[in-house]
Amino acid sequence: MRKFAYEVPQSLQEASQVLRHWGPDARVLAGGTDLLVQIKESGWVPSCLVSLRRLDALKGIRWDEGRLWIGARTTMKELLGSSEARPCTALLEGAGLIGSPQIRSVATIGGNICNAAPSADTAPGLIALGAEAVIADGGQRVVPVEDFFTGPGQTVLQTGELLTGVRIPRPPARSGSAYLRHTPRAWMDIAVVGVASYVQLDEAGRCADVRIALGAVAPTPIRAPQAEAILRGESPTSEAIEAAARQAAQEARPISDVRGSADYRRHLVYVLTRRTLHMALARAQADS
Repeated sequence: MRKFAYEVPQSLQEASQVLRHWGPDARVLAGGTDLLVQIKESGWVPSCLVSLRRLDALKGIRWDEGRLWIGARTTMKELLGSSEARPCTALLEGAGLIGSPQIRSVATIGGNICNAAPSADTAPGLIALGAEAVIADGGQRVVPVEDFFTGPGQTVLQTGELLTGVRIPRPPARSGSAYLRHTPRAWMDIAVVGVASYVQLDEAGRCADVRIALGAVAPTPIRAPQAEAILRGESPTSEAIEAAARQAAQEARPISDVRGSADYRRHLVYVLTRRTLHMALARAQADS
């Protein structure tokens, strides 16, 4: 294996400096559950591994001014055990499907996002919940998570930038969310299709807001805006949900590969969108 540098910065500022010094071939190491496998399987070696293990500022889950802050180094196990994160159901349902208990004890939410796999299980939930990605490079900038991904394995992060965490608006009363995925095996597999839905009802029981996020059916996780528009402002009848699910299937842009054909994936989008909308609606009604 080709030699590579290993840096352990003591601060965010130092981490940005190190990343700028080593350039685009450097890689950030948090849990390493994806990165180390990629290095072992592909033979590709980064110029430098930048460990975040001493950056405690990137850990933690807390409410701050109406938003849930989740540090990038927060593990899936910590997220699932957090009482603070319980209102964010779709995110927790995605996090709980990642790997095994051993993997979830080291895999981080920042790593799951920055790996930018179209099938990432936390991405649809974060998008459906309206999350923002907080990025540091000396200063700070904020990007909606739905705009964070630019392609398979690619994000908006520039050289020297670091994802510090995500912020999720507090779900209001009469709202609910849900995430489901389809895999050939129940566990230790990646999503063939993943769908997260969010529903917020008004006092009359109509859909004040709806967000539908699709995973593994496009180069990046995507919204289904036309499907959302079918329900927004309307009563969430079974017929309306059925129409929204069919529209979401049309908005998916899947490919055919060894794990499923494009037509099969579109059908799964229809099924999972219908189911997650019904689940999110039931949770919103229970929250009334």
